[in-house]
Amino acid sequence: EKELTKYLFEKLEQINDLKILGPHPSTQPNRAPLATFHIKDIHSNDIAELLDNSNICIRSGHHCCQPLHRFYGIKSTARASLSFISTRAEIDCLYEELKSIISFLKKNC
Repeated sequence: EKELTKYLFEKLEQINDLKILGPHPSTQPNRAPLATFHIKDIHSNDIAELLDNSNICIRSGHHCCQPLHRFYGIKSTARASLSFISTRAEIDCLYEELKSIISFLKKNC
């Protein structure tokens, strides 16, 4: 899970307008195997819905962190979670779909 979490962060950090919230695995190696993120000008529920259409499930919304969202000035976040059965190929799929969805929404909304 630790290696997959590092890989997830590496991939997400390559996406323009995507900001990961929370500590990087290099600074907190025992962190949970997940990444919470926000995409500029796109609501996380839209991201989650479109990913769901590609059979990729993530969480979206407040995650019981409304004060943190207010602090950052954002309406919601998305969260990709991993487990010991997750694979690099699944992370690659998430990465490609996220890039495609962001491009689509930026052009059409």
